[in-house]
Amino acid sequence: MKNRQRTIQSSITVCGRGLHTGNQVSLTFIPASENHGYKFQRTDLDGQPIIPASIEYVSETARGTTLLYNGIRIQTVEHVLAAIYGLGIDNILIQIDNSEIPILDGSSKFFTEALIKAGIVVQDADKVYYELDTHISYTDSVNNIEIIAIPSNELKISVMVDYDTHVLSSQNAYLNNMDDFQTEIAPCRTFVFLHELEQLVKHNLIKGGDFENAIVFVDKLLSESEIKHLRKIFNKPDVKVLKEGVLNNVDLYFQNEPARHKLLDVIGDLALIGVPLKAHIIAKRTGHASNVHFVKLLKNHLQYSKSIKHVPVHLNGQPPLYNDDDIQKIIPQKRSFRFVDKIVEMDKEQIIGVKDISENEPFYEAYFDNRRMMPGVLLIEAIAQTGSILALNNLPDPENYRTYLAKINNVKFTDKVLPGSTLVIVVSPLQDININTTSIKGTVFVNDNVVAEAEIHLETQRED
Repeated sequence: MKNRQRTIQSSITVCGRGLHTGNQVSLTFIPASENHGYKFQRTDLDGQPIIPASIEYVSETARGTTLLYNGIRIQTVEHVLAAIYGLGIDNILIQIDNSEIPILDGSSKFFTEALIKAGIVVQDADKVYYELDTHISYTDSVNNIEIIAIPSNELKISVMVDYDTHVLSSQNAYLNNMDDFQTEIAPCRTFVFLHELEQLVKHNLIKGGDFENAIVFVDKLLSESEIKHLRKIFNKPDVKVLKEGVLNNVDLYFQNEPARHKLLDVIGDLALIGVPLKAHIIAKRTGHASNVHFVKLLKNHLQYSKSIKHVPVHLNGQPPLYNDDDIQKIIPQKRSFRFVDKIVEMDKEQIIGVKDISENEPFYEAYFDNRRMMPGVLLIEAIAQTGSILALNNLPDPENYRTYLAKINNVKFTDKVLPGSTLVIVVSPLQDININTTSIKGTVFVNDNVVAEAEIHLETQRED
C-alpha cells in the first residue's frame, strides 16, 4: 500500500530570536496543498515573496544553512526543516516576519512539538519517493570528510564526528527508523567550543545567542580570572567548568548529543532535495558545507533519473509527445537554430526535451576553429526553448504567442558537449505559470552528467 502525502491540520506560531541577527522573529506553519512541498514566505517584505526550500538556492553555509532567492534571504533553515522532514510532512508553508529562523534552544524540539500540536493529516496524493538506485559519495580529503549514500528501502542515517580534542573526540549517532526522530534526534542541541564562542561574541556575530541555546565545550584550561571574565560576558555568576569539559549552562540529554545534533543537521539539509529519500546515509566529520555539496549530487542524480528513464522508449521508435513538426508550430525558429528535437514528457511540474548533437551541426564552424563542441550559450538556448513549450502549452492558440528571454540567473557549465551526444533537457517552473511571465529552472544532462543549468525568466507576448 502506498504512503500518502501529509500536511498539518491547522496553523501554529513559534516565536524567538534569530541566532545571528538577534532579531525577534515570529514563525507560522501553514497547511499546504498536495505537491506544494516546502516553501518559506517573508511576510515582512512588500509582496510577501515566497522562497522555495531547495538546494540550488543555498547561498551560505557558515554556521548554518542560508537560502537566497531573487535577492531574498532566509537564514539558519536547517533546524526547522529537520523537524518538518523528520516528521514525514510533505507540504507546508513557513511564514516568517524577518530574515532568520528563531534559534530557540538550538535544536528542533520546539518546532517538532508545534507541528505535532497543529496535527498532522494525510492527504489524497501518494508520496513520491526518491529511491536511490546506486552509490553516491562525496569526499573532502583536506578536511577528512566523507559522505556516502547507498540504496535502502527506507531512510537511515549514520554520523561520526571527531574533533580531536580531549573534551570531544570520536562520537557516533544512528537513526535507523525515522519514527524515532522526535525522541532521539529532535531535542539535540547545537554545540560550540569556547574559543569559537569567545571570537563570535567579540565580533558581534551571534547577536541572538543566549547561554541556554548551545552546549559549550571548554577545549582549554581556564584560570580563575578567565572564568570570572566568562561570568561577566554571559552575565552568569554561577558559570563553572564541569569535569567533562562542558560549561554548566545546560545538562546533556545524551552522552553523544553532539553527534546526534550533527545527524539532525544532515536531515535538515537533506530536506532541501524536495522529496522524501530512501537511502542509507553514512557521514563522517560532516558540516553544512559538505552536506550541501552532497545534497546537490543527490538532487542532480534524482533529476537525471526522472528524465532518462523516459528517453530510451522514445529513442527506440515509439512516438514522442511532441515531434519536430509539433515543436515547429509552437516555437518557429529555423531548424538550424532548434535545440530541442522532441518532447518526451510534460505535465505542470516538469517538461523533458531531447536533442541529438550530430557530427555536422552548423554551429561548429560558426563558433570555433577546429574545435567540435557545443557552445555553452546554445545549451542555455536549449533550456529556454524547452521552457517556452511548457509556458505556451496551456494556451488555446500557442502559435499566436512568442516567448522572449528577460533574465538569466545562476548559470553553470560543468562539462563539454561533444558530437554524438544526446542532450536531456529537464525544465521545471519556479512558480505558477501565467499568460505573461514564466520563471523556470533548467538542467541539461549528457548520460548521467550535468553539463549545464540555469534559471531563466521568460516573457510571453501575443503576436497580432
